[in-house]
Formats: sequence, structure tokens, C-alpha cells
Amino acid sequence: MTAPSPGYAITVRVETPVSTDATGALVAAVERAKGALTALDIAESTYERLVVDLTCDTADADHAQRVREELAAVPGVTVRKVSDRTFLMHLGGKIEVNPKSPIRHRDDLSRIYTPGVARVCLAIAENPADARRLTIKRNTVAVVTDGSAVLGLGNIGPAAALPVMEGKAALFKQFAGVDAWPVCLDTQDTEEIIAVVKAIAPVYGGINLEDIAAPRCFEIERRLRRELDIPVFHDDQHGTAIVVIAALTNALRVVGKRLEDVRIAVSGVGAAGHAVITLLLALGAGEIVACGSRGAIHRGESYADPDRQWIADHTNAADESGTLREVLKDSDVFIGVSAPNLLTGADIATMRADAIVFAMANPDPEVDPLAAGEHAAVVATGRSDYPNQINNVLAFPGFFRGMLDAGVADITQEIMVAAATAIADSVTPTELNASYIVPSVFDPVVAPAVAAAVRATVGT
Repeated sequence: MTAPSPGYAITVRVETPVSTDATGALVAAVERAKGALTALDIAESTYERLVVDLTCDTADADHAQRVREELAAVPGVTVRKVSDRTFLMHLGGKIEVNPKSPIRHRDDLSRIYTPGVARVCLAIAENPADARRLTIKRNTVAVVTDGSAVLGLGNIGPAAALPVMEGKAALFKQFAGVDAWPVCLDTQDTEEIIAVVKAIAPVYGGINLEDIAAPRCFEIERRLRRELDIPVFHDDQHGTAIVVIAALTNALRVVGKRLEDVRIAVSGVGAAGHAVITLLLALGAGEIVACGSRGAIHRGESYADPDRQWIADHTNAADESGTLREVLKDSDVFIGVSAPNLLTGADIATMRADAIVFAMANPDPEVDPLAAGEHAAVVATGRSDYPNQINNVLAFPGFFRGMLDAGVADITQEIMVAAATAIADSVTPTELNASYIVPSVFDPVVAPAVAAAVRATVGT
């Protein structure tokens, strides 16, 4: 069983007879079920009965049910209700709209709405560029998805993807003060998606593409970057690449190796893998061999997907073929942006000394982090319950903050490298070690540092 997690936290309301050991028996029941108790509150008390709320982390839905059953088995105890704390947080959605100025009386109404608003409308009609100054466009990003490649869940459609996009919007606001809004599109047609995003673009200062399957996502991003005058950022590609480069920069510092000297094995050649490889090459990475589900990508084969063919043409100089396990041997770095449970600790043992392992498939990584840690010097994952979480929230809030502040549209490799460097340098030399190669997502230094790096790179 995996360790209990806040993602599966429950609150169980029980009724129990009053006794000297009433609450002790409840705590013991949770312990027998191997739940992680985080709170015990008396909700009601009478002469004969207590109503108690027990909050605990569990490993999954089945584990939560075992906790419930163990409590119900305590003599005299009745389980009244079990509340899933994750679902409670999502009730009614996670974001809302609030006016920036209070509407207290008729004067306020006249300025915020009619008749005063007409003067502002006419000013924008005369000079469209004023929309950035006089509307929410100045600080608003659309988080756009078609629900076709939701992390760890696959093609679940736009409605089921909405909780993820709401969460993303909440992170934009929390970490960088950017107002973001979910735009979940009920189409997976490339041309329709492009047309819809272009049609809604006047409202937004930037577009964050999210969870759109490859290779469609590449064409959508390329076209929108070319045809819109606002920044278009595919977070699954470029957000991931920025944070991976930041983490790798510091991991190499820990083990004393240089990017141009190491051999890098990459598992996954979709949106994230392609962007990571592109940025690695831009930084002068030495030997890169990428693997898809059928093994190494090499020039001995032709690929119908032009982006996969690009990887074949620009990596794997020795034209190696073979499986991921074969490619991994004698590599210094493993970067996994693919699928769970592809490797074992024994596979990691075939890497070079002081190996670096980034196993970022979610929720289950390519290799068990504990098994990898027996052989690698540095291990990172995409999970929050292990050290070195490589999380895109380190990049996208500050990145868009900087782009919006600068008022520029073109996202270059130079800007992405600057953002990655800012994230890496947020870990000071005295903090840097094998278990701390990226800053905490809650570090208040990170988003402002990324925003400042973006602004400095574009010269504003």
C-alpha cells in the first residue's frame, strides 16, 4: 500500500458512548486501519453521547473505506458520515470573480457601468491598444484545453478536465497575481481550436494551452503564436522544459558534472519530451538519446510525425537502436516524461556513477524513487511526497507575470532559459544538496524572480 496522502484525506463523523477511553478507542481504530490521523474534534457532547470528527489521510478510496469499517467495528460506535476533503474543496468550483472597485451607490454604478462605461468603450474603439490599459486584458490569461491529454488521466474530455484548469487558474492568482480563467473546448479538431482561441483572444493578455494531446498541440501552438499578438505558452511543453532545465542545472552542480559532457537518456517523445530535448540542445547538451514506446528514436527509421523525425535528426549521433533499458546503460542522466513503472532499481544501477534520475510520470513514476535512490546520486519526481518535486507551478505563474508586465508576445528560447536560470538560482549555494535541487513551490522568491528574469530578457 502506498503512503497516506492529503489527496485522499477524509473526515469521519462518528457517534460514540461517553467513556474515559472513548476517543482513545477511535484513535486506535484509525491506527489499526493504518490511516494517518491529523485531527480529532468534538462536534457535539451530551451526558451520554459524543459526536466526534476524525480527520485522517488515507492512501486511496479503498483505504478510506477500511478506515470507515474499522471505526464502525468499535463497540457502540455509529458512523454518521464520511466526507472526502478533496471533493469538499471542489464543491461549487475553486475560483470566483470579484469586482476590484466597490459599487456602493449610483455614482459608482454610473462610472463602472452605464453611462460612464461608454466613454471607455469609445476610447478603445479609437485606439484598440488601450484595451491592455483599460480592461482585464492587462492581467488575464485563458487556460485552454480540449481535455485530450489530462496528466495521468488521458482523454477525459473538456468537462472532466475543468477541475484541473480551475486549479491552474487558482495557482496563477496565488503565486503571481495573474487572473486566469478556464476555457474548456468541446472539440478536438485542430482548426476549430485555433479558430475559437483566436475569436476569444481580445479578452486575454495571454493564452496558456494545457493538456492537449500531441502531435495536435504542436500545430495549435505554432499557429496561434504566429497569428496572435499575445503570448501563447503550452505549459505541458515549455513549462515542463523550463523546470526540468532548472532542476538539471542544480543536479549537475551537486554531482560536479557539466551539461556538455553528460549522456542523457530521455523517455517520452510527446509534447514534454520534445520541448525538453529542444531546450537541452539550445543549451549545448552533449549526447542525448530519446526513447518512445518502441525504443530509441534514430535516423535508421522514418517517422510520420515531423516532430518525432526532428528528434531523430538532431539527437542520437551514434544512431543507437534498442530498448529504454539498453539506452539507459552508461548514461549520466535519465529524464522520464512518459509512463509508469518502466524501470527498476537494477536498471538505474547500470548508469554511470553519480547518476541523476528525473522520473516524472504522474501519479506513478517511471521507476520507484526509493529503488532509484539506492543507485543514483540525485532523484526527482513530479510528486509532492518525495524530495525534489519538479512542478510546473515553479514556472508558469512568474513566466506569465513577466510576459504580461513586459507587454510582449514572442516567447523565445532565450526567455525560457532565463526563467529556468532564475528558478535554479532561487536555491542558494548553502541550500543546495541532493534532496533540494529545486525550490519549494511555496517559496515566495520564485515567481517574482522568474518574472524579473523574463522582463530583463525582453528589455523592459
